[in-house]
Amino acid sequence: MSKISSDPTLEEACVARGMRMTDQRRTIARIIEGASDHPDVEELYRRASAVDPRISLSTVYRTVNLFEEAGLVTKHDFKDGRARFELIPDEHHDHLIDIRTGKVIEFRNEEIEAIQEVIAKRLGYKLIDHRLELYAVPLDPKSAQK
Repeated sequence: MSKISSDPTLEEACVARGMRMTDQRRTIARIIEGASDHPDVEELYRRASAVDPRISLSTVYRTVNLFEEAGLVTKHDFKDGRARFELIPDEHHDHLIDIRTGKVIEFRNEEIEAIQEVIAKRLGYKLIDHRLELYAVPLDPKSAQK
């Protein structure tokens, strides 16, 4: 999901919340913001340390936890044993996870959104949030190579 340029960057949002932004935190924020996938901490560390070799794995762990506590990133557990991260999206979306490759596909489906509202209402509730993760394998095994 792309961010509109008028939205604050992750770094700006951190500063607005009063966080002290070190050079290492700035680098990690930019890596998260630039990610088109849902990287785990080890992948964030690999990308960040390529930019600044002084960044340690523990710094990345502390920083993503800080960003998560501030409500700026969200953590996902796609059942692969790794916590994966993304910016809090501008618009709600769901995920389909290819269990063979680990590829994560973001999608939005209005029919699914509507039926969730109906289900909550039938059970006597007003839906305020949800998270949908679909785990799948490709119908065509050749398509998994892409």
